[in-house]
Amino acid sequence: MTMLIIGGSGFLGTELLRQAQGRGWKANASYHSRPGATRAGAWHQLDVRKRSQVEALLATVAPRVVINVTSGGADWAVTADGSVHVAMATEKLGIRLVHVSSDAVFSGIGKARYDETCAPDPITPYGAAKAAGETAVRLLCPDAAVVRTSLIIGDGGSEHERVVHELAANEREGALFTDDIRCPIHVVDLAAGLWKLAASDETGVFHLAGADALSRYSLGVLIARRDGIAPSLLPAGRRADTRLPGALDVRLDSRATQHRLGIRLRGAREFLGKR
Repeated sequence: MTMLIIGGSGFLGTELLRQAQGRGWKANASYHSRPGATRAGAWHQLDVRKRSQVEALLATVAPRVVINVTSGGADWAVTADGSVHVAMATEKLGIRLVHVSSDAVFSGIGKARYDETCAPDPITPYGAAKAAGETAVRLLCPDAAVVRTSLIIGDGGSEHERVVHELAANEREGALFTDDIRCPIHVVDLAAGLWKLAASDETGVFHLAGADALSRYSLGVLIARRDGIAPSLLPAGRRADTRLPGALDVRLDSRATQHRLGIRLRGAREFLGKR
């Protein structure tokens, strides 16, 4: 079964490629600047901002499924327009699409827990771009699966883990917020859930997030303890006391998705236990 991972050189894309290889699937991956470090799969340069490039690559690779994990941040041309280009191409060519979105599409205002039926109400440029992308996918490609996820953690390689180490070593300024709540998920669990969706005919909106709702500070403490770092070295603060934009409390409720797919998503307290 031939797959194409758009944005495969990133943290999640690398894990998707690793798992595809373990399943014996033929995996292709795209990159914008440089290919990923893994040798699993074939690499293709792609600028998702260019619709003709997207369509040409999909026609050449002819995958059964495309998983779009492109991370363009608040860059509208990548995160929103790029998602439109991928959705249009997959729909035109009859290719299944699994589109990865984010809990950033929610504001956390007046509501902390969000299930799959909740409509986006973003309050940041990044959240607005992700919301536009997933909305376009649902309109242009009604048979697609749209997946919202939260903070992605690994076994030392994620951005959030690097921040903890840098803060503890005084190599970075800032603090971990005690009032910024999310539902972290392990990259292995997220990738496995995405592959299960990719191999199915399930459509609609899905939530793949961890079982535990934690502040960024509490998450940092768990990472520090796992890695032998004294939690007292981590600076704490409150996002509400800063002018930094962003939602405070956004908890993705993944119970319906877990039941629908027959999977279990671990919480951070479980997967960050001492090794």
